Amino acid sequence: MRIVVASGKGGTGKTTVATSLALSAGDSVRFMDCDVEAPNAALFLNPVLDNRKEVGIQLPVVDEALCTHCGKCAEVCEFHAIAVIGKKILVFPELCHGCGSCTLVCLEKAISERLDVMGVLESGMTAMGVDFAQGVMNVGEPMAVPIIRELKKWSPAHPFDIEIRDAPPGASCPVVETMRGADFILLVTEPTPFGLHDLKQVVGITRELGIPAGVVVNRDGIGDNAVEAYCAEAGLPIRLRIPMERRFAEAIASGRTLVDAAPEYRAAFRTLLEDITARVAA
Repeated sequence: MRIVVASGKGGTGKTTVATSLALSAGDSVRFMDCDVEAPNAALFLNPVLDNRKEVGIQLPVVDEALCTHCGKCAEVCEFHAIAVIGKKILVFPELCHGCGSCTLVCLEKAISERLDVMGVLESGMTAMGVDFAQGVMNVGEPMAVPIIRELKKWSPAHPFDIEIRDAPPGASCPVVETMRGADFILLVTEPTPFGLHDLKQVVGITRELGIPAGVVVNRDGIGDNAVEAYCAEAGLPIRLRIPMERRFAEAIASGRTLVDAAPEYRAAFRTLLEDITARVAA
């Protein structure tokens, strides 16, 4: 079973929920930090990262001596990453998605490919037996999706029953890629106008993908009841509420997980996981 923990708005407690869920799930758990621009789950789970792999996309390399400047490569590229102007061919690496279409359609075999390294994948085990993996994007790279896609494909060190993906914040392509192939989306929000606004955006993605979802309300007790009213209207079950407490904030700031700071919540996260399992199996 694959569970994505997403939020829309950054700073809602998504990683707090994802790491606590992983630590409460028992054996045979895989955790993937898909927030490749700013991964931070390792700060709380403390894995020994002993596996490393460079990842990126295949960029086209044109052999001008073979190129007839027919323009077929430019026609097939939906991202406009390659252009033919007269007898000159231009490649724009920042726009390329590495799909390989230009290479396939070139009848003259004038296009080859080279790996453009965009980041690294890292993996290892935690002291609690969680099989951990994360992607780290190089500074200045324009696209996170290729790294997330490769992270999802990377073989785990051990077989697993539950995979928990910590999604990037927002509602853009990296979030969509993280959600693809998931069985359930756990949406973390806070009872504020900003939290509600971004929750609605991510709910739209889950429905477009046809993946069932539930909500965790973090910092419960602040703001207003607009999130609760929206969830009731939208048919989104609120699976867990985490109150606004100083001890939680102090624990997170010191690199401790929620279930470490408040062990009584471990049972609540186990119940949450059981509810999700029942929902997926239904």
